[in-house]
Amino acid sequence: MIPSIATVCVSGTLVEKLEAIAAAGFPAVEIFENDLIAFPGSPAEVRRICGDLGLSIVTCQPFRDFEGMPETRRQRTFDRAERKFDLLQELGSELLFVCSNVSPEAQSGIDRLAADFVELGERAGRRGLRVGYEALAWGRHVYDYRDAWEIVRRAGRPEVGVVLDSFHILARKLELSTIGTIPSDKIAMVQMADAPLLQLDPLSWSRHWRCLPGQGDLDLAGFMDALVSTGYDGVLSLEIFNDRFRAGSARSVALDGHRSLIWLLDETARRLGRPVPGAVPMPLPRPVEAVEFIEFAVAEVERPGLEKLLRAFGFGRTGRHRSKDVDLWSQGDIRIVLNSDAEGFAHSYQITHGTSVCALALRVPDAQGATLRARALLDVPHTGAAGPGELDIPAVRGVGGSLVYFLDRASALGRWSDVDFEPTGDVVPGAGLLGVDHVSQSMQYEEMLTWLLFYSSLFETHKSPTQAVIDPGGVVQSQVIESGPVDGAGHGLRLILNGSQSHRTLSARFVNELFGSGVQHIAFATHDIAATVTRLVASGMTMLPIPENYYDDLEARSDLAAGQIDALRTLNVLYDRDVAGEFRHAYTAPLNGGFFFEIVQRDGYAGYGAANAAIRLTAQANLHTLATPAFAGQ
Repeated sequence: MIPSIATVCVSGTLVEKLEAIAAAGFPAVEIFENDLIAFPGSPAEVRRICGDLGLSIVTCQPFRDFEGMPETRRQRTFDRAERKFDLLQELGSELLFVCSNVSPEAQSGIDRLAADFVELGERAGRRGLRVGYEALAWGRHVYDYRDAWEIVRRAGRPEVGVVLDSFHILARKLELSTIGTIPSDKIAMVQMADAPLLQLDPLSWSRHWRCLPGQGDLDLAGFMDALVSTGYDGVLSLEIFNDRFRAGSARSVALDGHRSLIWLLDETARRLGRPVPGAVPMPLPRPVEAVEFIEFAVAEVERPGLEKLLRAFGFGRTGRHRSKDVDLWSQGDIRIVLNSDAEGFAHSYQITHGTSVCALALRVPDAQGATLRARALLDVPHTGAAGPGELDIPAVRGVGGSLVYFLDRASALGRWSDVDFEPTGDVVPGAGLLGVDHVSQSMQYEEMLTWLLFYSSLFETHKSPTQAVIDPGGVVQSQVIESGPVDGAGHGLRLILNGSQSHRTLSARFVNELFGSGVQHIAFATHDIAATVTRLVASGMTMLPIPENYYDDLEARSDLAAGQIDALRTLNVLYDRDVAGEFRHAYTAPLNGGFFFEIVQRDGYAGYGAANAAIRLTAQANLHTLATPAFAGQ
């Protein structure tokens, strides 16, 4: 299938849109009518620009309110069609895109509507053009693709085919089996869109909430399976109306769009177990086995403070890099890398973002396979400087320009700590920390769908429904992504993506005023949170104070004994439970302009303490710590 995208999907002027679409690697484009109308030049000039960019023009759409108009309006409708034919020929396109009529004047009757398409097809044929008919989910009489197909079938013109749009079909929960009965040569084109499941009328849902494949909840798998069964190998075009996309970068959205179609075709081919036209060969998505290490880019002046913090957490400096100013700190299955080298990626990252997490290293079954898959999905590769005898660890760019490294145990990469670091012999004091439970990344609200697609297309993942979390400064949207075997030892990968449209929330201030998008908090797992927090406090760690009212309320709404409540209160530990078990968690006071750590104890519990999020955010806001120097107080 031929990947395409409509100009309505991205922001900017028409030229800016076309340049972004071409840069993303699309070979074809749909020109949205409003973009052409606002262009200060001729259609022939648009055709030339597209040609120079290597873009073919699929169509200029839509052509509205055509079929079923009363006799007094019918001739005028065909006159409009002829003018549209003129436009298409000037653009170098051959497809007239007709969406079902929404006019209150429109009349019904399948035979009458088919007769209109007979004449339209004859007119198109005389010009060497084609016609595609799409059923809008809110069409006046035709809102079901099966009715649109019946009209096309009865018209019987070779120039007239049906347009299938995943949103219009899936939003109305229409059965999909009929798609498989449509001859492939009668499918004029296919448009793709995903969407979150919302209780909205189809028009409002469509105009504001469509998203790219892989970013929503619609049954695109069922749609694609039915489509592939027809043998269709034509244009597969994105048509997305989304307020986030309109506010985002045109180049980023276009790149995400191409990535989403590559992912969609790969998913379809793997699910069906056979080749799919247009699918790009790539390794299978695999689960993340563990967070192998977390790397901080650290200013030299701030390094003593961060090292003091890690010692308070019970980490020991277990390795010193053989050629760089980089140390390895360890405890349990947790490895923290502190990088203060005067050259290289971490140094550049620190200059831009300050002392912060610059990389996540993820252990996967096959690092080379993950790298090849990332490249096929248009992720941006990164090549670092490795000294003699040192490992060249493959990586791609991640959130905020950080890195995602790929490591595995099947190759030399599995010995990264032994190869690149000299052991120090330092004792690891320990505080009962076992592994990385989860990592939270804060980003611009408009970026959230981008990074959701990045992770879910690259790895074998599961996503939870988006949640709205109340911060004293506004609402934070939170999206959980999980991959691999997840247990209390921190195996697998748990990620929380946070974004807010308010500039006053903790996550938004972290992004806008300080570091840009990136890791804002890391949660460590323990089997005994009381013992761990007691150890941390004894070592000088400042924990986030939780209001007394929280524990009074907890006593009233839970079945915990008074002694259990008192133990939680003493240590500022929060509590939640679900059907699977209990969850206890505590936070450090915010560090480094809003960065913080969390300690968690899971006893069968699968969530993230969402019931306590508002309490935690308010407690953090009460401390007013965003202006404190980076790690200076530790």
